[in-house]
Amino acid sequence: MSSLKSSIERLATVGEVEHSPEARETFLEFRDQLTQGKIRAAEKIDGRWVVNTWVKQGILLGFRLGEIAEMHAGLTFVDKDTFPARQFTVADRVRVVPGGSSVRTGAYVAPSVICMPPMFINVGAYVDEGTMVDSHALVGSCAQVGKRVHLSAAAQIGGVLEPVNAAPVIIEDDVLVGGNCGVYEGTLVRARAVLGAGTILTRSTPLYDLVRGEVYRATAETPLEVPEDAVVVPGSRAVKKGAARNWNLSLYTPVIVKYRDDKTDRGIELEDWLR
Repeated sequence: MSSLKSSIERLATVGEVEHSPEARETFLEFRDQLTQGKIRAAEKIDGRWVVNTWVKQGILLGFRLGEIAEMHAGLTFVDKDTFPARQFTVADRVRVVPGGSSVRTGAYVAPSVICMPPMFINVGAYVDEGTMVDSHALVGSCAQVGKRVHLSAAAQIGGVLEPVNAAPVIIEDDVLVGGNCGVYEGTLVRARAVLGAGTILTRSTPLYDLVRGEVYRATAETPLEVPEDAVVVPGSRAVKKGAARNWNLSLYTPVIVKYRDDKTDRGIELEDWLR
């Protein structure tokens, strides 16, 4: 991959590449590797998530090279010709249930993933084995979703394409993301965590841990991180200053109310036959 990486990094700095056959050929090779999951926007190395900046540069290069074109994939789309909708076959071993879903070429969707309609997976995303992407769920550009994750109905996993050195949203293995949840701005949700319906997580959202008596926040260098096995639900905290105090106002905040146990596991278990 070193040769491809060097080519992408070089082309990312060139002023005029829009009509270069060499640039398009390099990009198409890059896009194929991205679609196959052989390269990814971020990966876990020695227990730490590392951003592959050059992969994001390659995706942005595709937008520079692309020309508006009409595409047909069940429905008619008009978009950059460098990122057409993916066409799945039985050999891919991905279940795409009929009903208006779309996956962009350049997104990796592993065998045994289930896509319930309508849902959308954007370019650069990585969705690992056994995951279910439920109705109206979104997996944003470069988001990393682990094995056996359940993205419930209307869950939003935000994309982070720029700046290129920013960490994408990462959902590790065996996480349950409840309905109408939103995970944005590079938030890292560790393995086996449970996000209750309606939970919103962003860089500016402090996360209160009632079990351990701690408050987790993002910093300039690190994203908000949800601990392993944490069960998070929407909550609120009182505003104690100014007019807000007089008006008894409160602000939304996510709260860790417990850590996973056998009872939690039984409550969120997704039947094997459904997968």
